[in-house]
Amino acid sequence: MTRVFPKKSLGQHFLKDTATARKITDTLTGNGYGTVLEIGPGMGILTGYLLEKNFNDFRVIEIDNEAVHYINEHFPELKNVITGDFLSLDIEKYFTDKMAIIGNFPYNISTQIFFKVLKHREKVVEIAGMLQKEVAERICAGPGSKTYGILSVLLQAFYKTEYLFTVPEHVFSPPPKVKSGVIRLMRNDVKNLDCDEALFFRVVKACFNQRRKTLRNSVRAAFDLKRDDYPEFGLRPEQLSVDQFVQLTRWIDENRIKSE
Repeated sequence: MTRVFPKKSLGQHFLKDTATARKITDTLTGNGYGTVLEIGPGMGILTGYLLEKNFNDFRVIEIDNEAVHYINEHFPELKNVITGDFLSLDIEKYFTDKMAIIGNFPYNISTQIFFKVLKHREKVVEIAGMLQKEVAERICAGPGSKTYGILSVLLQAFYKTEYLFTVPEHVFSPPPKVKSGVIRLMRNDVKNLDCDEALFFRVVKACFNQRRKTLRNSVRAAFDLKRDDYPEFGLRPEQLSVDQFVQLTRWIDENRIKSE
């Protein structure tokens, strides 16, 4: 039988605790979608429980050929095994309906996974899974928190984020050096932000790239402005809610020199 050896280059730490695996798969609500994609099934500890849920369309994507062979051997009923890198996957080509994404996400690409989800937010209505605790907390952090940042604001603009539970190191093989956190994001009712969305992304990134500075300094460094009197310019970026970032974006759009 095929064996799968964890590969450091792929950031693999295989979960071995079945109770934790079932708890993770139970985070999916099944509301508003019938399609589910599991990222990086590895040795399939989540896959078996996900198959039991009988989703209309359940697929997995795995970049590790050893793991692909293992999944094909142990789960012959699973017909939709995509071999490749999720970050390169053409979601619009492979999926036509609303969908959810789940997985024990590799620590080294977890942030990139969530940025990709943002690009496909009209299709990905739910995402649940495990990632490094620090990143999980950052995604779910609110204004005023030291961990509140770019990913927090951009994801919370379009998703309700929930930190569900912490997973200790010893339930993995090999054990990681950090704890893990399980989170769930569910698409909110925001269809479009009340501002230029491309500019919103630029503003949020510009502000947090210099998070120790006040908004006045970070915004002036990134944009040529006609005015310098925004009421909240004395604040730091972690003090602003999503709605306040939307308002700031609108003000910048009205007061920037367009030739920039």
